Amino acid sequence: MSTVINVKLNDKLFLRDPEQTELGKVLVRESIKLIDEVGFEHFTFKKLAQSISSTEASVYRYFENKHKLLLYLVSWYWNWLDYRLSYHTHNVTSAKEKLEIFIKILAQSQVSDELTPQVDVDALSRMVILEASKAYLTKEVDSNNKDGLFQDYKGICHKMALVVLEINPQYPFPHALVSTLFEASRKHTFFAEHLPSLTEVRSMNSGETSLVSFLHHLAFSALVSLPVPPAVNP
Repeated sequence: MSTVINVKLNDKLFLRDPEQTELGKVLVRESIKLIDEVGFEHFTFKKLAQSISSTEASVYRYFENKHKLLLYLVSWYWNWLDYRLSYHTHNVTSAKEKLEIFIKILAQSQVSDELTPQVDVDALSRMVILEASKAYLTKEVDSNNKDGLFQDYKGICHKMALVVLEINPQYPFPHALVSTLFEASRKHTFFAEHLPSLTEVRSMNSGETSLVSFLHHLAFSALVSLPVPPAVNP
């Protein structure tokens, strides 16, 4: 797979496109590293500026606040995931096989491909597992959504929802199923490492996890079941 892809993100995520300057690229690379190390709660623009030997003012020229930076990084990750999915399913005609590939990509705990030469994708993946939900679990979610800041996440969910409908056109919850697979993949990866009593997902000797089996069961047991009848008002 090519190690360089061009990612076009919503320009409302940033004040100045970090991809257009060397300082911006360093800022993105080091922010991923720092959030991975200290967590989003303890991450500040002051710490980021110190790590890149710059000033807070220079960071604020690119991003309005650290939440917008988080949205930018998470959106970048969804774009990269979409690229990987497109790459691996380019010549696949079977909808069932496409969904299986999607599940394997979601469950992959170690990522050898690089998003760009400047980005540590393993660190980005770890950051997404821990922090992605914080991008939308906020009071500003509706205004952020109106600005299209979640379009990358929603786009890949919609793409896979169409695949779900190819498998079972009568299935009534395609977007709910796909978004559940997304959320489950992150949460159970986290649970397996930190709160193992909450999940049966475990790492295997090969470096893989039983997450693939769980997500496969979750998806395909739902798709082969009978459609759920609509609720009847009393």
